[in-house]
Amino acid sequence: MQQKSTDQMNEWSSDFGREYTDRNPQTSAEMDALYLKSFGVKRTELNLEFLGGLDRSIRILEVGSNVGSQLQCLQEMGFTNLYGIELQSYAVERAKAKTKNINIIQGSAFDIPYKDRFFDLVFTSGVLIHISPKEISTALDEIYRCAKQFVWGFEYHADAYTPIPYRGRSDLMWKTDFAKLYTDRFPGLKVAQEKKVKYLDNENVDKMYLLSKS
Repeated sequence: MQQKSTDQMNEWSSDFGREYTDRNPQTSAEMDALYLKSFGVKRTELNLEFLGGLDRSIRILEVGSNVGSQLQCLQEMGFTNLYGIELQSYAVERAKAKTKNINIIQGSAFDIPYKDRFFDLVFTSGVLIHISPKEISTALDEIYRCAKQFVWGFEYHADAYTPIPYRGRSDLMWKTDFAKLYTDRFPGLKVAQEKKVKYLDNENVDKMYLLSKS
């Protein structure tokens, strides 16, 4: 497959992406503090609600893992077989320096460097929102291809595709019903669990969803 490159990829691979990494949570504790402030619930509590019943030895991939804070949350839950791919080389270097026993490499959602059904669960967290609606199908295809049983996500939610102004740009962030994008595209995917989580200081909503392959 020829490596896809998009305007969004170029932007996130630049100093713009590096600055994003530096201002966002660097540890699982910082991640929990941000979620508590934003939603009134910790990320680790949401993880437990959705993944608490899963075997801790399953193989998990995060697409767009940045410095690995989300994967550290899972590691602290007891999950032991954790992988991440991240577009931005700076974030990968940071992740390798700050995590232990988590396999994080540089890679793209458009060309995941693993074989079909290699992971029991593949997930994103605040990543699909940064992929253009024109390109999103390629990313969904790759995530679905690599997942043997579950696709999990936590993304900005809206009933229809809606651009979100972001740092003076209108082409870097969108919200929609990402769970529905998956289930419409892949009839074999069914919603196992989903939950809308409202922000405390505005009317925006995120949605966590766990989809299961039938």
